[in-house]
Amino acid sequence: MTLAPREINTLLCDWDGTIVDSAQLGLTAFEKSFAALGHPFDHDVYARVYSPNWYSVYEALGLPQEHWQRADELWVQHYGEQGAQPLPGTLETIKELKRKGYRLGVVSSGTECRVVREISELRLESVFEVVVCNEQMTNKKPHPEGLETALQSLGCGAEESAYVGDSPEDIEMGKRARLFTVGVRSDYPTSWKLESRAPDILLESFDELLHHF
Repeated sequence: MTLAPREINTLLCDWDGTIVDSAQLGLTAFEKSFAALGHPFDHDVYARVYSPNWYSVYEALGLPQEHWQRADELWVQHYGEQGAQPLPGTLETIKELKRKGYRLGVVSSGTECRVVREISELRLESVFEVVVCNEQMTNKKPHPEGLETALQSLGCGAEESAYVGDSPEDIEMGKRARLFTVGVRSDYPTSWKLESRAPDILLESFDELLHHF
């Protein structure tokens, strides 16, 4: 079993697919948003090109750029009509990591109002010291800006930190920021590519973090 380096004291986590079970919720929101815009939604293309950078998804699905802002608004609306639930064992794992003394944070491509609302609904506001979302990133995943912003806010270095995520872009972002990387399999379409990005640790579920940290 691979153990994390002893100097790591900070765990930054992706949100969707890593902590909350949002794969189907996100897909449903995309379907409803595209229907409202009168644009066809190709499930095969979505499965092939899915990325936390949803602008690349819009582009691959042929949605004209002038509709992207409205698509964002519709997606948030339709996603909000559903209730995101934590993945099995996630809340207990987060609380145990906090008890062990790890500093915890979220770096997500999700919209700030939604992610912060879900963190509040799960009563995790006091657990996460920093939350960086889409609005705080000029450059989207896999660019390391989001992680660098979080590290700067916390006042800690890359060598002390790890990033936990479920997408290939998460692992690439972590590597670009020079963090220890942890991949967690999820139900998102491109999760199968995780192994090819060679994360330092690859887990089947989030609660396995406790075997390594």
